[in-house]
Amino acid sequence: MKIKKAIIPAAGLGTRVLPASKALPKEMLPIVDKPAIQYIVEEAVNSGITDILIITNRGKGVIEDHFDHSLELEHMLRKKGNTEMLNTLIDTANLANIYYIRQRETRGLGDAVLRAKEFVGDEPFAVLYGDDVIVGDVPATKELCEVYEKYGKSVVGVKTVPDELLTKYCSLKVDKVGDNLFDVSDMIEKPKITEKFSNYSVLGRCVLDSEIFGILEKTPLGAGNELQLTDAMKVLARDGKMMATEFSGKRYDMGNKLGILKANVEVALEHKEIGEDFKTYLKEIVKEL
Repeated sequence: MKIKKAIIPAAGLGTRVLPASKALPKEMLPIVDKPAIQYIVEEAVNSGITDILIITNRGKGVIEDHFDHSLELEHMLRKKGNTEMLNTLIDTANLANIYYIRQRETRGLGDAVLRAKEFVGDEPFAVLYGDDVIVGDVPATKELCEVYEKYGKSVVGVKTVPDELLTKYCSLKVDKVGDNLFDVSDMIEKPKITEKFSNYSVLGRCVLDSEIFGILEKTPLGAGNELQLTDAMKVLARDGKMMATEFSGKRYDMGNKLGILKANVEVALEHKEIGEDFKTYLKEIVKEL
């Protein structure tokens, strides 16, 4: 079954990047010349997704504005004959069918996903975490969708995480079944090192069967006194209904100051407009280090 729907949880408070995120949602922080969330939406669209639900909260209306038409700005660009930028803005407003719902209280990723139950219905769907931008030749979500369509099981996107960071993520019990492909039989959220199954962790992407909603409704609050999506996915894993694939792209943590800087530097180096000039600039800066 083709995956046509996706949800993007974007209700986090962005405390790790304060004060920048005090008035500007962290999802709108730029990577060179586009906000982070546009990279995520474009990834979904390039993976065949047509309908996207962005889960926001108070103070994030600017996200809705970004993916809407700006008639005054478009009129000004048209009047000045700036066709290239005009088309860029129009294309951004027409990327997909984008809907919005508010998570009035920040009660965890599982709670955010559960709020999409009516939007999703009984279809499988993708989840693209709002903190995670993944850049690569093949969209990460597309790689996950292809696994779901072949095997008919929920699938998570993974990378290996070093021990010192694993306690901030989750740990998966995996058995390799192919190149970059695993069966998942268990998982644990924010484990102690002595509790880890492996260094494979879910990083920002998953494709889930709609049965996850019924599981979430029965799942007690977990780490941080929040409804953890990992705790619900663990049920699927233990039932033999979960796989993992190590996506090929590079992931940037946009809820982290260093992650934001890395994303800007590495994307800028490949940018068709400024890449060469920026490379020259960096070479001069490095000489002074």
